[in-house]
Amino acid sequence: MSNQRKAYGALAITSIVWGTTWVASKIGINHMPAFELASIRQFLGGIIYVTFFLIKGEGLPTWKQFLWLVPMALLMFVSSNGIATYGLQFITSGLAALIAALYPISVVLIERYYYKAIKITPQTALGLFLGLLGIGFIFYKDSLQVHGSNYLLGVALSLFAMITWSVGSIIIARTKTTINAYYSIGWQMLISAAIMTGFTLFTGDYIPLNEIPAVSWGVIIYMVIGGSVFAFISFIYSMKHLHPAIASLYAYINPIVAIWVGSLLLRESMSINSIVGTIVTLVGVYLVNRSLKKQKDPVEAITDADGM
Repeated sequence: MSNQRKAYGALAITSIVWGTTWVASKIGINHMPAFELASIRQFLGGIIYVTFFLIKGEGLPTWKQFLWLVPMALLMFVSSNGIATYGLQFITSGLAALIAALYPISVVLIERYYYKAIKITPQTALGLFLGLLGIGFIFYKDSLQVHGSNYLLGVALSLFAMITWSVGSIIIARTKTTINAYYSIGWQMLISAAIMTGFTLFTGDYIPLNEIPAVSWGVIIYMVIGGSVFAFISFIYSMKHLHPAIASLYAYINPIVAIWVGSLLLRESMSINSIVGTIVTLVGVYLVNRSLKKQKDPVEAITDADGM
C-alpha cells in the first residue's frame, strides 16, 4: 500500500475517531462527573506522552518553560476540554462538535481586532457570515423548543471553550519556545489533570475510582488510546503525506460524524434544520480557513489541528 493510500486511511481514522470522541464523552458523563472524566483522561494521556519523550531523552521542563505550560494548560485543556466536557451535559454532542469547529472564525476576529494581522477579504467576510448564520439558524430553531436555561448554559460553555482554544492556539503560534510542541502537550495534559482533580476534590463533585462504572472506563480508554494517541498519530501521518488542504478536511468531517453517531447511539435529534445549519456553518468555516491559508501570518499554522 502506497504512503498516499495509507495517508487517506489515516485521515479517515482521524475524522471518525475525533468525531466520535464527542459522543463518547457524552456517554461517559452520563455515569460520572464531567470534570472527573476529563481529569482522568488528561492524566492518562499526559503520562503516555511525557513517558514517551522522556524515554527518547527529553529533559524535564525548565522553570521558565513550566511557567509557560501552566497558562497553556488552563486555556487548552482545563477550559477547552474540561469546560467543553461539562457543557456536553446540556446540549447534543453534534452541536458541541459544531461549535468547536468554529474556532477559525474566532481566530480571525481575535487576530483582526487585537493584533491587526488578518485582512478581512471578501472570502473571509462571506465565511464569517455563513459560519455565524449557520450556528444562529440552529440556535434559533432550537430556542423555539422548550430546552430551559440549561440549554443556554451548554451553548455558552461550549462557545467559551472554543474561544479559549482559539486564544491558546494564537499564543502558541506567536510564541517562540524551546520545548518540543508534542512534549509540551503531555505536560499540559498532566498540569490540567492536576488542576481539574483539585477542583473536583474542592467541590466534592466526584465519585471514588472503584465506583466508576465500566462504561465510563471504556469511554476514557477509548478517548486516551483512540483520541489522544492513535488518532493524533494518524493526524500527523496524514499531514506529512497529503496536501494540507486535504489533510485538514477532518475538521469539517468531525461534526458530521458526531451528529450522525450521536443520533444513532444517543438518539439525539437530527432535524432538517440542524442538517441545513450544519452545512452552512461548515461551508463558512471552510471559506475562513481557506482565506487564512492565503495570508502570510503565524495564525495559519493553528488552523490544522483540533480534536476533542
